[in-house]
Amino acid sequence: MTKTAARSCVLSAGTMVSMATTIAGTGARPRRPVPYAWSMTESRGERARFWRHPGLPGVELLKAFYVRHAFGRHTHETYTIAVIESGIEEYTYRGATHRVGPGGIALVEPQEVHTGHAALPEGWRYRVLYPEVRVVAEAARDLGLPALPGFTGSVLDDPATARLLRTAHQATEHGDRLSASTLTREALHRLLSEHTRSRPPAPPRAPEPAGPVIAARELLRENLLDPPRLEELAAAVETAPFPLLRAFRAAYGLPPHAYVNQVRVHRARRLLHEGIPPAEVAARVASPTSHT
Repeated sequence: MTKTAARSCVLSAGTMVSMATTIAGTGARPRRPVPYAWSMTESRGERARFWRHPGLPGVELLKAFYVRHAFGRHTHETYTIAVIESGIEEYTYRGATHRVGPGGIALVEPQEVHTGHAALPEGWRYRVLYPEVRVVAEAARDLGLPALPGFTGSVLDDPATARLLRTAHQATEHGDRLSASTLTREALHRLLSEHTRSRPPAPPRAPEPAGPVIAARELLRENLLDPPRLEELAAAVETAPFPLLRAFRAAYGLPPHAYVNQVRVHRARRLLHEGIPPAEVAARVASPTSHT
């Protein structure tokens, strides 16, 4: 995995594995009782820390400060709920460019391609919650809402909800499972009650990806450790490289190489959740030529 590709997600598969210092269920007791935690310090003062919620399964968290770090086009399997603490983040999402400043909330729904970078030279500091779809669906049912209501927008100006999300996020750092789980549920309930709407009727479905595109995707998923070159991939599915690249991007929102990196990240995270040792996870998902 190249350095450029590694920046296409919050933590690349290799970075996630190499920085795993505490895995829930190993029997080791960390000094601060926050399981499944990574710490990362980069040059230029950039910092990022990623961990699992201590009291609400299915929620992961990020606390970070970035200056030059930029996220390329990528997706998450979860919702992304970010509270900006300082600076301004700029990102593209659903065909538009958004900016969020201090106290603002940035929302990205699952499997939606987006980017992210600092809008100002001084960078931005934020806290992010990544709840799985089932967690959000459960919170919606608590309120009598549709299982997956749509959010009213990607950028929210709601100081009260932002404060509640920030307080819930901070509570997870102290390992108090009761407070952290209670505050997080309250924050999700408020976010859903204040900023969702019934989803409009679904637009006409886009045509299903053509056979060669589906076949190419499956070949890539089966060969994560050593994916073929674009030319080899196209030959294997009996088409030409450029039409395959264009069709693949249209179907999945990412070109083939970025799609492979995304699958690696998602697979690494699931394996780490299962308690697989980081070295073994790296062997299962990382390209033999990858580096971070």
